[in-house]
Amino acid sequence: MKSIFQDETRRELRERLARLDPKTPAQWGRMTAAKMVCHLTDSARMASGELAVAGRWMPIRYPPLKQLLIYWIPMAKGLPTAPELTTRVPESWEADKQALQAAIECVAARPADGAWPEHPVFGPMSGKLWGALVYRHSDHHVRQFGV
Repeated sequence: MKSIFQDETRRELRERLARLDPKTPAQWGRMTAAKMVCHLTDSARMASGELAVAGRWMPIRYPPLKQLLIYWIPMAKGLPTAPELTTRVPESWEADKQALQAAIECVAARPADGAWPEHPVFGPMSGKLWGALVYRHSDHHVRQFGV
């Protein structure tokens, strides 16, 4: 399973993000490429504990369902997301992409076996779970724009 903790996986993701074009239309959903970059940045900031996101109780916060959704089941298109992850307005395409890269590196720099913040839906999360989720979520949205 790919994880944001793997150097090769981060390199691949950096290369894919570099190929994003702000004018490319989404293949699904309502986000623009610029809005998606901000969304992924804030999602990574949530994973690192820098951005607080209100939680809500759902049965998927318990094993084994949590692990199935994070590791195996493909991410569905058009799922609702926390409002805290969709409110930031894009500023500069290049600066926003650099901020995303920095946020991903911040997550990857944390010790995987250390303490991690809770996910607003999945509840308590290990670094291993966060590493896989940050990668899969980023991959999902980059695919949304054909990269």
